[in-house]
Parts: sequence; structure tokens; C-alpha cells
Amino acid sequence: MTAEERVITTREAINEAIRDEMRRDSSVILLGEDVAGGAGREAEGLADAWGGAFAEYKGLQTEFGSERVLDTPISEIGYLGAAVGAAATGLRPVAELMFVDFIGVCLDPMMNQAAFLRFMSGGRAKVPLTLITHIGAGIGMAAQHSKMLYSFFTHIPGLKVVVPSSAYYAKGLLTAAIRDDDPVVFCIHKLLLGKQQHVPDEAYEFPIGQARIAREGNDLTLIGAALTTATCMEAAEVLVADGVDSEVIDLLSLSPLDEETVLASVRRTGRVVVVDEGFPRCGLATDVASLVADKAFDHLDGPVKKVTAPHAPVPFSRSLETAFMPSATDVREVALQLF
Repeated sequence: MTAEERVITTREAINEAIRDEMRRDSSVILLGEDVAGGAGREAEGLADAWGGAFAEYKGLQTEFGSERVLDTPISEIGYLGAAVGAAATGLRPVAELMFVDFIGVCLDPMMNQAAFLRFMSGGRAKVPLTLITHIGAGIGMAAQHSKMLYSFFTHIPGLKVVVPSSAYYAKGLLTAAIRDDDPVVFCIHKLLLGKQQHVPDEAYEFPIGQARIAREGNDLTLIGAALTTATCMEAAEVLVADGVDSEVIDLLSLSPLDEETVLASVRRTGRVVVVDEGFPRCGLATDVASLVADKAFDHLDGPVKKVTAPHAPVPFSRSLETAFMPSATDVREVALQLF
């Protein structure tokens, strides 16, 4: 198999991005709860037993040692505070917040320190910190481990927020995040971790702040991020039978947001549906819909439509959880209202 034909999972792509950057730059460190997962079991050959709750970091402590891959206590505010301090004093920490739902117990280091330090120092300080966190429903982990919350970080000035939709973009965006001199929140949907894609073997960056056109079309713009990009793609294929040629925009970055790619598409198609697994109030879909209504109103042939999760906790019941998440059927039904 050639490098161009190589297929790996998103989980492996994340591992590769961190491994490449740790080899390239000795200031890159990794820390979090169970990012190695075998503390005290070196004699049994199990020092690197877990590689994180979702196994993205397997083998990294074995290669780079426990001084650069650090298992932390179960204290998110403690190790994120340490990561901010490390970033401010010359290292490039990659810290994992196992589930985005846990941001409530450690928000201060990210919001009041990492995000604002460059501003408050007049540009003299930098915080090259990457926060990796897992988002989304679909694997039966209930309300406290299944939220999106990427819009939460997007609301805070000074934080960059990226949401890869596949293995290729996960590797490229994570590489860019680690090399960036500002704090970047890398949100990966749990259902994407096992998905495979062609990914180059060599290190590469995908620019933070750049969306992509995942599918070209003329009649309708569907806008997604993370897992809902695939939902939009599925809906676009279904809508072909209805005579609707859909364009799909994959946002990839929420802050900065690629407004021009979104607006150019909407101005051409005249119709738009924004698809977001997050909560609807003050969320991503609402923000993008507001952007379109404000800057592309004269080009619209109908109202800006949204497909989101309900404004409710994620259910534990698998059938209810499935109904909670936006589906291609939901998108099709809403899209056809515009015709």
C-alpha cells in the first residue's frame, strides 16, 4: 500500500499528530487522566496500558517517557492549571479533558487564564496550549458524558476552537493546533474515532479558520460540523431523489469561523439549513443562522432553517438517544420546507 492509499482511523490520526510533534519538538508534552494509564505497573510491562479512555495515546509514554507523557490525578482544574502555566513558561502542552462535560469543574484556567493572558500582557505572553476533549452523543453514555458544548468555548474570546469531521482533518487540525501560539480547543466527536480515511503518513497542517466545501451543489446549502457534516452528506444524497442539488459546508473551525465560505455558498444557492447536535439556545446553529440572516439576507429565497438536538439532556435510553441526535431524515424534512 502506498502512502496515498494508506487508510487509518481518526483515533490513529490523533496519535500520529501528537507523536510527530513530540518527535519534532521536545517542548511538546502530553498530560491528562490515564493518557498512559498504567502508573506503577512498569515492572509488569503495563506502564502504557490504556493510552487514554479512548486509546488515542497508546504507545506515547513508551516512546517518550513519563516526563513528557504524564498521567495526572483526577483533578481537572489542577492539571489544566498546570498546563496553562507550562504553556506560559515555554512548553507546548497537549492536555486532555476526557469529556467536554467536565469543563464545569475546570473552566477558570481556560477562560480566565489561557484565553486572556496574551490580551492582558499586551501581546508579550503566549499560551501555546492544546486542549483535546471528546464531544457528542451516540454511544450510550447519558447526559453527563454526551454533550457537545463546543459553542461554550467559541463564546470565549482568545480561544480557538476546531471540530474535525474525519481522520484527515483530525490529523491536520491537531498538528496546526499544537504548533499554534494561542490556546486551541480540539473537539473530537466520539463516534468519529473509529472511522477510517486516507491520511498521509507525513506531518501536515490544515489551516485553523478554514472551512471546506464537502459537496458542491446549486439549490441548497447544508452546514455541519464534526459528526453533522456526515449527516448533511447523507441528507444531500437523499435529497437528490427530490430533485434538490445540495452543497455541504464542513465548518471545521468554529473560532475563527470561515464566514466567507459560508456566505458565498448561501449567496449562490439562496437556501440554507444549519445542522448542529448541540443545544439550540445560544448555540452554533443559532450563531451561523444569525450570520447568514445579517450578511446574506438579500440573497435568501426562504427563511434560515436549523436542525438541532432538543433543548434537553441527552437521554440514556438508546432509542431516545438516537431520536435526540439530528438525522438525515430530519434534515431532509426541514430542507423540503424551503421548496
